[in-house]
Amino acid sequence: MATVNLKEVMEAVQKKIYTADSSTSDLQDLIYLLKGAKRGDGTMVQQVASTSSLPDLTDSAADTEMIAFVQDEGKLYFKQDSSGTTVWKTYTDPSPSGTQAQGSTSGYTSGGNSGPGDKGIIDKFPFSADANATDVGDLSLGRGSGAGSSSSASGYTHGGLTPPSPPVKNTIDKFPFASDGNATDVGDLTAARYILAGHTGPTHGYASGGNTTGPTSDIIEKYSFSSDGNATDVGDLTAARYGTVGQSSENNGYTSGGNNGSINVNTIENFPFSSDANASDVGDLTVARNQGSGQNSADNGYMTGGQSSNVIDKYPFSSNADATDVGDMTTTRSNAAGQSSSTHGYASAGTPGNSNIIEKFPFSSDANATDVGDVTVGRYGAAGQQV
Repeated sequence: MATVNLKEVMEAVQKKIYTADSSTSDLQDLIYLLKGAKRGDGTMVQQVASTSSLPDLTDSAADTEMIAFVQDEGKLYFKQDSSGTTVWKTYTDPSPSGTQAQGSTSGYTSGGNSGPGDKGIIDKFPFSADANATDVGDLSLGRGSGAGSSSSASGYTHGGLTPPSPPVKNTIDKFPFASDGNATDVGDLTAARYILAGHTGPTHGYASGGNTTGPTSDIIEKYSFSSDGNATDVGDLTAARYGTVGQSSENNGYTSGGNNGSINVNTIENFPFSSDANASDVGDLTVARNQGSGQNSADNGYMTGGQSSNVIDKYPFSSNADATDVGDMTTTRSNAAGQSSSTHGYASAGTPGNSNIIEKFPFSSDANATDVGDVTVGRYGAAGQQV
């Protein structure tokens, strides 16, 4: 009988548990799934009310109960040998703080501008294979130069630019990951703006910087993933700028590059997800530029491209440090959308022209990007999401 990697099964199911709603049948469904996925030796999951109800490991009758779901904690416990002693052990959510700063299934490219008009297209492409995108829905209104964030269940596109008047939008759109469908307008930013950054926190989406109908913005604002509503102003960047690019670690949002109204800047700054606070300058890009795209591995932030640039920059999340040039995009490209899987960074669409390229680069080694597919319509200024 084929063997099963129990740790991989556990991590996949635990991640699903963190996205389930305990008021529904989701958790019971997970139990049934685990019971159907027996290990090679025939052992299976059981369900207990609390950790005090976990079987006595000295009881031989418990030998077949290798996995237990503890209801009051909403966690899985596994029998594991530790230094010669069998113990019950649980694991934390395998995704950083439950965020979707990295996806495991698909990347999304939403909105954009193709020159003759603004597009509301939502495209989806797979992470598991190099392939073209498919059109899976539309934004509530066509627009470009917005930014994106991702909860475990939905993609968000905020801000942007489109006629008719007023051309600059404050719209926050949400579309589902579980099924292909159109986005709905679920709230407003505190101010209408475009060419801004997007960030994904554990419980909120964030927007920073951008151009407004008046002065360039230094605003950092957030909106909730758990309920539809307007954004709130929670802090300021170190300086107002537009054309900013967003990255997200487990604990912080990062805003890199941009233009302060007169020149491009190379600033990298971050702000905390755990509290509402201003950003701090933590390093510099290798090249001052704006309107690039942002990606993030578990350990590093990346800024790719930008005006007159094909550079892939990388900087660490673990310490404040300058970025290093680790590779090149397939072409000099700006205004692309950024997406992140657990293993690769992606950039889709962009300029010059109305690019339809989807390209990716590895997180495991410093290397150039490769062209892996096309979006359905060539365009620039789209927003990126992932699941």
